[in-house]
Amino acid sequence: MNRRSVLFALLAACAAPLVSGRPARAEGEAAAAAAPEPEVGEIADRVQAFYDKTKTFRAQFTQRYKMKAYNKRKDSKGEVIFQKPGKMSWRYKNGNRVVADGKVVKVYEADNKQMYESPMDKSQYPAALAFLTGDGDLRKSFKLRKLDAEKMKFEGGYVLEGVPKEATPAYQKILLYIDGKTAQVRRVLLLDAQGNRNRFDFKRPKLNKKAPKGEFEFTPPAGTQVIKP
Repeated sequence: MNRRSVLFALLAACAAPLVSGRPARAEGEAAAAAAPEPEVGEIADRVQAFYDKTKTFRAQFTQRYKMKAYNKRKDSKGEVIFQKPGKMSWRYKNGNRVVADGKVVKVYEADNKQMYESPMDKSQYPAALAFLTGDGDLRKSFKLRKLDAEKMKFEGGYVLEGVPKEATPAYQKILLYIDGKTAQVRRVLLLDAQGNRNRFDFKRPKLNKKAPKGEFEFTPPAGTQVIKP
């Protein structure tokens, strides 16, 4: 995992009684077809509203990191938990861990037996994920624009591109792939200045489930080299 390097469900169902069967349904379909596409600000507000109401988010994830300079790709998977305020826990199948307790971020690499530790406010770990932990605001943090979802091969949803208003060496822009019905972010793609791509896809989300005790604490195995700024 690159240490410089995820989500939502808000679904309201409503039903109206049919007076005469097919005609009423046809009118509803016509209205839906005529509904205008939401603008970028409205989409961002829907996403933000979900996170503002969500205390914890838990999901399975897959990660694909592409290094442009070396033409290499690394695939990983595991489970992630976000909890307000400012906490997150990434458990990788390969033993890697990323843990933030609201104050400190710890990035543990099992193969190298190294852990990088830094204060959250000084960490280069993407601030792009801050709104997931209750510490950020999409419209305040990013200059947003709406991309063509069909061209991005994400039909049925929306794709927002965000350029950070405050420059960061961790990434140049973020792409959010948002479910059109639920306002849930299904995918996050981070792009950096070197052309590297760090993509996260989230599956089987669980909302507002209490995190296991000690989930946001981490002590590395004996013999681990701890690196601090």
